[in-house]
Amino acid sequence: MNIYKIKNINFLLIFLLILLGFIGAAGLYSAADGSYDPWASRHLIRLFLFLILAILISITNLKIIYNYTYTLFILSVLLLISVEIIGVLGQGATRWIRIFGFSLQPSEFVKITLIIALAKFYHDLRFDKIGNILNLFFPSLIILTPVAFIIIQPDLGTAISILLLGILILFISGVRMWKFLIGFLISIAILPFIFRYIKPYQKERILSFMNPESDPLGAGYQLTQSKIALGSGGTTGKGFLEGTQSYLEFLPEKHTDFIFTLIGEEFGFLGTIFIILIFLIVISICYYVSIKSIHVFGRILALGVSINLFIYVIMNIAMVTGLMPVVGIPLPLISYGGSVMLSFMISMGLVLNIDLNYNEKKLKKHA
Repeated sequence: MNIYKIKNINFLLIFLLILLGFIGAAGLYSAADGSYDPWASRHLIRLFLFLILAILISITNLKIIYNYTYTLFILSVLLLISVEIIGVLGQGATRWIRIFGFSLQPSEFVKITLIIALAKFYHDLRFDKIGNILNLFFPSLIILTPVAFIIIQPDLGTAISILLLGILILFISGVRMWKFLIGFLISIAILPFIFRYIKPYQKERILSFMNPESDPLGAGYQLTQSKIALGSGGTTGKGFLEGTQSYLEFLPEKHTDFIFTLIGEEFGFLGTIFIILIFLIVISICYYVSIKSIHVFGRILALGVSINLFIYVIMNIAMVTGLMPVVGIPLPLISYGGSVMLSFMISMGLVLNIDLNYNEKKLKKHA
């Protein structure tokens, strides 16, 4: 760990993370009817603690992270498996475990360890060997193992996001398109069988997405109220602490999955565009770090983090605007939740590390 590297850290990225965190705190303050308790105060404490962790990760020797990549992935999968043994039930699913009094959602950390595991695999694999179909077995195992355990919980939204993340990383790593086409056709073929075994409430969400007006007070309630709140915000919004859908308790999950809707109602179209713009800048910074890295590990890791963030943002916004079913995907640093913020800040720390060590020659095997 080299503390002297802090002076070269990407302070623009850190500033944007703090800005997103403060926007989230403002939204949580409003969600609690103008009170820092119970959400905003905890959100800010976590923000600064996890920001310190991200900075510490950024100055950690990159070779240590590289060497212990598979160990970290195995540990995260074991945590995921432990959900089935000591998991805590919440919101109709068993997704959390309690460690030293804190609730953790292991599926969020699997996203990060999956990215670095695939980055190491393709860093160690010669480019001309990527086309060998046998070399798809190990990365497929890395992707499908956590997906299977997450579906069991059940958490279909997170499972889909991890599967999509893994597929996109395989694509950017050089896997040929025809292999994805075969996988897509197989997925389409087994989709009816999957639909038969998913939970009743998940079926209701899919059906209500197709026609939310069919059950506006039941399965379609969240989506209907979210659209009403966003539409009532107009261009500039109703004003801070003036969101009627939120204050009158029409908007469900306003502090977690639907906080983007709350902000849209109070700050309007311009407020939501501002948030999206900040996320796009963060994604662009991660992409820039990726393309300037001279080693494959750094390229795939930073690009994987940018893809993961893009999936978070696009799925959450699509969910609250009715472009996809409600699947319980939060908005990083905006929604309330410790596990999501912690895993996201860890991923940002890894990007900051790659940015400081983009020219690490000892990691370079093929470029």
